[in-house]
Amino acid sequence: MTSAAQPAQSRPTSRDVARAAGVSQATVSLVLGDKWRGRVSEATAGRVRHAADDLGYRPNLAARHLRLGQTRTALLVVPALTGEYFARVYAGAAAVAAEHGFGVVLYPSPEGTGPARDPFASARASLDGVIASSMAAGALDALRGAGLPLVMLDSDPADTGVAARVNLDIADGMRQVAEHLLALGHRRFLHLASAVDSWTFAVRARALHDALGAVPGASVRTAPAALDVQAGREAAHRALTGPGPRPSALVCDDDILAAGACKAAHRLGLRVPDDLSVTGFDDLALATAVEPELTTVRLPAEQVGERGMAALLAVLDGRPAGSGSLPVRLVPRGSSAPAPADGTRT
Repeated sequence: MTSAAQPAQSRPTSRDVARAAGVSQATVSLVLGDKWRGRVSEATAGRVRHAADDLGYRPNLAARHLRLGQTRTALLVVPALTGEYFARVYAGAAAVAAEHGFGVVLYPSPEGTGPARDPFASARASLDGVIASSMAAGALDALRGAGLPLVMLDSDPADTGVAARVNLDIADGMRQVAEHLLALGHRRFLHLASAVDSWTFAVRARALHDALGAVPGASVRTAPAALDVQAGREAAHRALTGPGPRPSALVCDDDILAAGACKAAHRLGLRVPDDLSVTGFDDLALATAVEPELTTVRLPAEQVGERGMAALLAVLDGRPAGSGSLPVRLVPRGSSAPAPADGTRT
């Protein structure tokens, strides 16, 4: 068979470099991997480097990492809910990853908190691990089937099969909201609740109802809404114009819903916070873009991403990943004030 039957080689290989330098491929790997000192003479190392330069050879780092069982790439899966919070989580994860020579691929799940499809033909062949933020562990079965380590952020501690977990103290955040409003004299509450079925929103609802249920005379109604401004406005409008005493405080699961609640109040001629206090959650940029600025709970999103990536690196290194919830903090602003003397409907 003639050499013409062989396909033309588009790029030089380490075998070509070894042949040109008169050394073995192992020697080429040592020299170009900068591990030759003490094993190869300086003259031989120079000859290998010269041959590589002449041939225009560049090591295939991706292939090298695959041979070592590593691609130095992590997948960050987020629900397609709101943009800013998850962008900040990504920024934190990417910063820590870069310090360790890793990359992070952001993958918004097309189905929100529902099942996330494997974005690659084979996740195992493309990734070292997965970090998932604010999703149910069961939503990641397609990715977990690849046997990759999974780090969950802001997720149910009862979910099993997780290599590590980084949570926020979401319940304490909602308790801080309740205590703030109760101290201002509010007793009639509306919970503008996210209609998304996820652990983080379930925790917010439970913590709010527990805190208010322990106070004599306090009452709370719930109005679910999709996570967008218009849905929040419509749900708040229905609740504020429905039968019974009007609430004096609207506790919203998210700053986006709170912005919608403020719009509903303004359209009904209600003043925020004189007639109605409104609180949010997350402390997005939106919280200071509305007027009055939102009283809300600040979540350290970048730190969540940092901790998540650090936890994945620890798992990959066989080290303990650490545990414990990150604290959150209420930020009082202009949208909350003492309850009106008479909040009944006129």
